[in-house]
Amino acid sequence: MTTAHLDATFMALADPTRRAILARLAQGEATVMELVAPFKLSQPAISKHLKILERAGLITRGRDKQKRPCRIEPQPLAEANQWLESYRKLWEANFARLDDLLDELKQQKP
Repeated sequence: MTTAHLDATFMALADPTRRAILARLAQGEATVMELVAPFKLSQPAISKHLKILERAGLITRGRDKQKRPCRIEPQPLAEANQWLESYRKLWEANFARLDDLLDELKQQKP
């Protein structure tokens, strides 16, 4: 994943409304109007959020007659998770070393 793709993914995920939209789409595809329903936002506002998600590659929009159902795309999230995973491993190693140090200090206590 390029830095630009990763930046776009995290920028899109930075907004709670967009994260909620993705959570809904994780349950299955939905139309714009179905996505508008749970929010106190207008259809144009939700459409702007959808455009950001689409540009980041997190969703796609299909064509079904008059409808344009939205679907979540897992690949960008998987790539972001892979990037985060490397940092999780780093922190786990640091915590393991800290645990070892604490065990040593406990054993040195009189």
